[in-house]
Amino acid sequence: MRARSRSLPLLALAAVLATAACGESGSSGTGGGAEASGTASGDACAPVAGDQLVVLEDDQQLQNADNIVPAVNAAAAQANPALLETLNRVSAELTTDELIEMNAAVDVQRQSAEEVAAAWTTENGLDTGLSGGSGPIVVGAADFTESQVLATIYADVLTAAGFQASVQTVGNRELYLPALQRGEIQAFPEYLATVTEALDADDARQVASGDVAETVAALTPLAEQAGLVFGEPAEAADQNAFAVTQDFADQLGVTTLSELADACGDGSLVLGGPGECPERPQCQPGLEETYGLQFASFSELDAGGPLTKAAIQQGEVSIGLVFSSDGALAQG
Repeated sequence: MRARSRSLPLLALAAVLATAACGESGSSGTGGGAEASGTASGDACAPVAGDQLVVLEDDQQLQNADNIVPAVNAAAAQANPALLETLNRVSAELTTDELIEMNAAVDVQRQSAEEVAAAWTTENGLDTGLSGGSGPIVVGAADFTESQVLATIYADVLTAAGFQASVQTVGNRELYLPALQRGEIQAFPEYLATVTEALDADDARQVASGDVAETVAALTPLAEQAGLVFGEPAEAADQNAFAVTQDFADQLGVTTLSELADACGDGSLVLGGPGECPERPQCQPGLEETYGLQFASFSELDAGGPLTKAAIQQGEVSIGLVFSSDGALAQG
């Protein structure tokens, strides 16, 4: 996804108007490469232009579960149990739709991360009624919109619970994970599958999956070895996703990738995304093998950025790789 340092096959998130998750989160991967093409046998699922983008549900869990999850220094968590308990209150309320709206508020409407975080905290009743906290807590943030907003929410809620919480921008995962382990920062809004893979550090295997519970089970011993503890994952996730225009979805009556496969057996779909997509297991090959989708052609664009989104909106591709919490998905 974007600027959070998820390594491929986890996409790095770019910022600006292509934000949202905005950060290096990204669960599957794709990057740059050559264009592939085929011959369509029909036009039932040819591109349909439209302004509103909508993500089709990954109902067979092709993508890894990159749900937002609190990461906390183990010593800090042990010293004050209210730390993790308070952050779990955030996880209990945070949804992907809210993440999309907050990313859009900052990147499109030009509100500050502080304004957006404060509004969300108040709307969800997390600015009062919390207790048990004491002492200073530094919440780390990466340098992209989504991470800044989430870190500020964490700090606001911790302050409401009695901590003296502040936000410190640390940079990418290679910088902030060691800082969290050393206790230089005490908390960080992380991405479940990506941090699991980062802590495992074995490129020859994949321990994260599309199943949240299974990924948490894989993460727990890795976290213990690293001197970290993780809270409850939120429903909110920032992961690779596939979007179509709302008009396309309405025309076919589809909301999931499985329904798309059922409706598009004529091979007329045009796929857009980064050049690595035709080779990445969680991009074109995964769509073909997991869902049985067939494509007339592939258009090389970018990794969830403005080129891909514009191509979908302008009717140049039927479906394209985006990020599930991108502010561009906000309902107009």
